[in-house]
Amino acid sequence: MNRLTRVGLGLLAGMMLCALLAPWLAPCDPTVQDITNRFASGSSAHWLGTDSFGRDIFSRLVWGARVSLTVGLLSVAFGMIIGSAIGMYAGYRGGWVDQLALRIVDVLLAFPSLITGMLIVAVLGATLPNLVIAIGLTLVPKFARIARAPTLTLKRLEFIDACRVLGFSDARILLVHVLPNASGQIVALGALWAATTIRIESSLAFIGLGVKEPTPTWGAMIREGFENLLDAPALAVYPGLAILVLVIALNLIGDGVRDAVDPKLREE
Repeated sequence: MNRLTRVGLGLLAGMMLCALLAPWLAPCDPTVQDITNRFASGSSAHWLGTDSFGRDIFSRLVWGARVSLTVGLLSVAFGMIIGSAIGMYAGYRGGWVDQLALRIVDVLLAFPSLITGMLIVAVLGATLPNLVIAIGLTLVPKFARIARAPTLTLKRLEFIDACRVLGFSDARILLVHVLPNASGQIVALGALWAATTIRIESSLAFIGLGVKEPTPTWGAMIREGFENLLDAPALAVYPGLAILVLVIALNLIGDGVRDAVDPKLREE
């Protein structure tokens, strides 16, 4: 594990710890409004000041981390499980099953992830579980592509032929023998794409399709800061920095995992 990967793990661990300890770290209730104390500067009572409704910015940042981390990590897990299963099965079966799955994946990949997420959220509704499903579905075709490629190679190897001769079922071959050998690439890209899910969730919240108020989210905080950019630019700066740090941490971790599973990069 290189130094940058350790830095990424440390940043991610720190943000996850803040999210878990939000009830104790946050000095105020993030939803309580105090109109008489709008746009207050930092003080002992409000460390980072208050927003346009008099709500404590630091408290909203800490609680907002819960939404971003939950959506980011769970949506990657959802997309990884569904997409990998589809890609591995299609690659292993081959024939018309593989071609049909490949054409569907190509069509889905033609749509930008943000647009696909917007359409799904608009249909399902902007709740936390629906956001996880919506963003996870945008990753399904990507994981299907990644899982299919090593499966095509592995199914031609002799130890897979031996499993077939022994009468092992397709499910056992895929789960016990193909998945462990293909998981390195899948996990490495999953770590990288976790940063993408954070950006998508923040973008959806920015345009009003994220988790609804009064739940604090970083994307909604940026939107509020954008609307009050001249009066209080810090409203957009703080959540923007939080997203930047989280995305950098996930990218560093993803690069480290990729280097660990790729023999060529490991030799370098």
